[in-house]
Amino acid sequence: MRLVSNLPCATKEEDHVTIAMSDGVRLSARIWRPTSSDEEPVPAVLEYIPYRKRDLTAVRDSIHHPYIAGHGYACVRVDLRGTGESEGVLTDEYLEGEQSDAEEVLAWLAEQPWCDGTTGMMGISWGAFAALQVAARRPPSLRAIVIASFTDDRYADDMHYMGGALLSDNLAEAGTMFAYATCPPDPAVVGERWRDMWHERLENARPWVLEWLRHQRRDDYWRHASVCEDYRAVRCPVLASSGWADGYSNAVTRLLGHLDVPRKGLIGPWSHKYPHLGEPGPAIGYLQEVVRWWDHWLKGVDNGVMDGPMLRTWMQDSVPPSTSYEERPGRWVSEPQWPSPNVEPVAHPLTRHRIGDPGDTPPGQEPHGAALTVQSPLSVGQFAGKWASYNAPPDLPYDQREEDGGSLVFDTEALTERVEILGSPSVELELSVSEPVAMVAARLSDVAPDGRATRVTYGLLNLTHRDAIGTPEPLEPGRRYRARVQLNGVAQAFPPGHRIRLSLSTSYWPLAWPPPKPVLLSVYEGASTLTLPVRRDRDRGRSSEDEPQRPFGEPEGTPPIATTRLTPPEQRWDVKRDLVGYRSELEIVKDAGTQRFDDIGLDVGRRAYERYTAVADDFTSVGGESTWTMRFHRDGWETRVVTSTVLRCGETEFTVDATLDGYEGDRRVFSRNWNETLPRDCL
Repeated sequence: MRLVSNLPCATKEEDHVTIAMSDGVRLSARIWRPTSSDEEPVPAVLEYIPYRKRDLTAVRDSIHHPYIAGHGYACVRVDLRGTGESEGVLTDEYLEGEQSDAEEVLAWLAEQPWCDGTTGMMGISWGAFAALQVAARRPPSLRAIVIASFTDDRYADDMHYMGGALLSDNLAEAGTMFAYATCPPDPAVVGERWRDMWHERLENARPWVLEWLRHQRRDDYWRHASVCEDYRAVRCPVLASSGWADGYSNAVTRLLGHLDVPRKGLIGPWSHKYPHLGEPGPAIGYLQEVVRWWDHWLKGVDNGVMDGPMLRTWMQDSVPPSTSYEERPGRWVSEPQWPSPNVEPVAHPLTRHRIGDPGDTPPGQEPHGAALTVQSPLSVGQFAGKWASYNAPPDLPYDQREEDGGSLVFDTEALTERVEILGSPSVELELSVSEPVAMVAARLSDVAPDGRATRVTYGLLNLTHRDAIGTPEPLEPGRRYRARVQLNGVAQAFPPGHRIRLSLSTSYWPLAWPPPKPVLLSVYEGASTLTLPVRRDRDRGRSSEDEPQRPFGEPEGTPPIATTRLTPPEQRWDVKRDLVGYRSELEIVKDAGTQRFDDIGLDVGRRAYERYTAVADDFTSVGGESTWTMRFHRDGWETRVVTSTVLRCGETEFTVDATLDGYEGDRRVFSRNWNETLPRDCL
């Protein structure tokens, strides 16, 4: 990244500004703005998240907020109620109160003498959710948003459930927020009130996974703040981005296809990171694009930002399987609109272990032909990687050959020419199952001539949700059904000599929670198809819509704040198998070490530990654990929060055992346990 200090506007920073809400609670904001804004008001841009602006996001914030401010904007970073130095408590995500607070913050910004009355919102992940959700509420000052790594559908396409199947990230992210929402404010900012504020958070905390497991169907809990319920509610321009390695690879194209406002889409090879910090690379000059967007929509500059294609995306070339990539080879391609006229859905029949050519009739087979069966072991999924990759620790899917050993596999013949896909593949299955609750995991892989298989994309379907995601109905064993499995969106090229592989399994642990019992799945050849979104090449392999190799500038940002590394980070992703007791285990360590924030003299440590276990093929033996330790230290002040959430199951219920402990120095000053049982609802 190119670090930029010489910007068009000199700026100043206010590291703690309080914004009073209508109920008296005060939120804490950090503001960067041009020094000239005292006399010449500027638009304000809000990032609104719960991740502690004073420390945990301070380095990232220092890279992009001063940069945008230096181009003539007031950048405002607000911690949600109950986080950082903001008063109150945070008990769940995307609640009505969170969004009404955001509207009050925007109204406050618009009234400040240094603001010209115009606002925008930006963010990644929670911040992007917040911007999109608030945009649907149409606050009067909000003129445009910039969002990255988000969803418009909180039930069907988020970290909780996928195709009606329960994701293990539901537990992992619940554990993350259980820890973040119970951290203390900094007494250097709030003074002696810090202890009362902290204990208010501790006393009101609950394991977030409990609420998320209470809503196993698509009910009003998930419909709230899901913009897909009414796309027409969004009336401001939207710049949306994500990455193919991210869990949120689908929402950009859905917004492009459904919104009726000025909009642009950008999808790179990245994991869950801002595009200017994108991993795997190439990272891009995203902040330059953001400034152009704000210049046009907040200042009215005629800079051509809406010229050119609606969607720019990275067409990924073939790579060997790896759990991490520094760079993904490929090229930028463009689509004039979405759905794109350059992309054609091509249906391939599934025959006995073969993906047929379009229009093929299986030799000697009638429609509704012979049954192909599979009953997957619980080991299928141990090399699946994380639902949402962060590229650290290495968390992308590894070689799929071992996974394929417990799956029903269909291959094309070796390709004679390059094939490119762009969009969401799907699988239409005629099937029957042996149990009333069953799932299908569908994986699409790029198989090299030497046999190595790189997973390209995948999809899950809890078959009780076969008719409508979110409204399950048990299956009748032995009865034939038709079901459609939607795979995640992707842009991928398959070179000549390679094969395209579809793999179907009846479990995918620990990425997704398995059904209560092993399931025998029968798929009927001749009546089942794989549909690929084929992007047609022109001019010898290059579409007329293709971009130059580098249509974006080099990544830029302002110099990050100074920090001192006190203890090293640790990252591990270990798969273990005990062949005596038949116990399998995935162990994940994400330890950020201890870092001193030099400007405020604060030492911060974070350690996350996840463990997912199973015994043999006992589907009720699976369990997950998420444990976090958060440490804060300054001379005369030392606190620590330790949270643990353990999720287990029987055939008819889930059990949650959780603990929360707060420490001052070595003395435990708060402790609470939870032990709750919740019913399984067609899961």
